[in-house]
Amino acid sequence: MRQLPTGYSGAGPPMQVQCPRKVPAVPEPVTTNPPYGHVREKNLHAAAGIPWDAGINLHRYMTQQRRCQKHLIQCGTAEAKNDDLLEVPARVAALVRPESLSKPATETLRRSGVEIRVGDINDSVEKLTETLTGVDVFISTVTGWLVEEQKGIIRAAKAAGVKRVIPCDFATPGDKGVQGLLDQKLAIREFIQELGVPYTFIDVGWWMQLSLPHPDRSSSPLKNILNTVYGDGDDRMLVTDLNHIGTYVARIIADPRTLNQAVIIWEDEVTQLETREIGERVSGEGDALKAKRIYVSADALKQELAQAKAAHAKDPADMAPKLAIAGAEYMLSIHILEENTLKNAKRLGYLDVQELYPDMPKHTLEEYAKEFYAMEDPGKADA
Repeated sequence: MRQLPTGYSGAGPPMQVQCPRKVPAVPEPVTTNPPYGHVREKNLHAAAGIPWDAGINLHRYMTQQRRCQKHLIQCGTAEAKNDDLLEVPARVAALVRPESLSKPATETLRRSGVEIRVGDINDSVEKLTETLTGVDVFISTVTGWLVEEQKGIIRAAKAAGVKRVIPCDFATPGDKGVQGLLDQKLAIREFIQELGVPYTFIDVGWWMQLSLPHPDRSSSPLKNILNTVYGDGDDRMLVTDLNHIGTYVARIIADPRTLNQAVIIWEDEVTQLETREIGERVSGEGDALKAKRIYVSADALKQELAQAKAAHAKDPADMAPKLAIAGAEYMLSIHILEENTLKNAKRLGYLDVQELYPDMPKHTLEEYAKEFYAMEDPGKADA
């Protein structure tokens, strides 16, 4: 896969670093990485067509571009590519729940030179304050089920004097009242602002990994959903390669212009029909993929959403209707209301990452499609 330039080729997490432009070396970035049953939650999100964890590659955030950033901390479920941590030019720590200490993912972190600290996002504010002491930048990538539970660690960030908090957003922009999950995230943003914590809010549009039609050989449980066209298909949407999000985030969190601002990350803006046409042309399976297209009208999508809400009202403990609601709300926001566009993001006050960093190369959906359809199993692209 084509990678964006990182500007660093070292290995291992040394305590002292010679940084470009005579930036002083800095100590101890910290990440927290509690494995909240990530495999189970990933499968549940996949069933609804929802990106299960926008922070899945957060470890890349700390290995791209400005590697002299002080004290990063992650709170998330990322089953990330942990070898990327070896390139961070400082010590990295991971906050792991006691019951997860013996998990293979934890051992992989430990072997990578990561300091393992025992704790949980639901620890007391006092304990979390101790964890965050000395941290300059805190990045949260919790799973969707824990968005509302970020308040304690955000309070701790303020108490510990953290200089910038990035809450768990990393999705599509939009207004209140359309997506329940987005409403929770917007409430966390308001909480941060009311608390007076320095922040940067980051959204990333829709993943390229979830934007192309899947061939028969794909093992993805989203195959039918990803072959669906909602509405007339002419709506535009922002898309980003999941594997490049870290490159952009590293630039954003090191940039004083983005402090107390919202930033939209995006690499391409395409219509639904363009995503299908790109897939059909690049895959070499045009006729087969075109035959698999499923069309869902705006009215039919709204009806699906109403049915899911009715089922959820009958049995709030049943996870299936909850997931169906979230999936339908995403599709409604993106494809019917057209909220996931650059024009709308700017209306909402986001800074454009492409205007901030014109030197960074953009990865078009067509370029990504060539990689995607070259995979033996494209269904594993978002794994």
